[in-house]
Amino acid sequence: MKKILIGVFTVILIGIGLYFTVVYYLPYSEGYRAGKLVKISHKGIIFKTWEGEISQGVSNAQVFTFSVEDKEKEVIKFLQKHQGEYVKLTYKERFRTFPWLGDTKYFITQVEKTE
Repeated sequence: MKKILIGVFTVILIGIGLYFTVVYYLPYSEGYRAGKLVKISHKGIIFKTWEGEISQGVSNAQVFTFSVEDKEKEVIKFLQKHQGEYVKLTYKERFRTFPWLGDTKYFITQVEKTE
């Protein structure tokens, strides 16, 4: 009976580990978005995450919301410096997100200023 419980527990742990690995390391899609950087903020109560928005048009329906991981220090500094300007974002979309990474499934990996 003890061996069965240990086996079930091991299978559950391996399954949870595989789930977290797939969600974190395998992107669902990758791409680019461009627009006017509306906001970048460090928010949260328990987990502080970097969240931002770019406006891709006139209406509120054309707003792209994104998250930036804490390890992307250069990207965060660039976004803070160029708020209100037009930028091009390179992002990766994940299947899901975790609360300690960000609010959205879109994570910025690179950013550059556009005209």
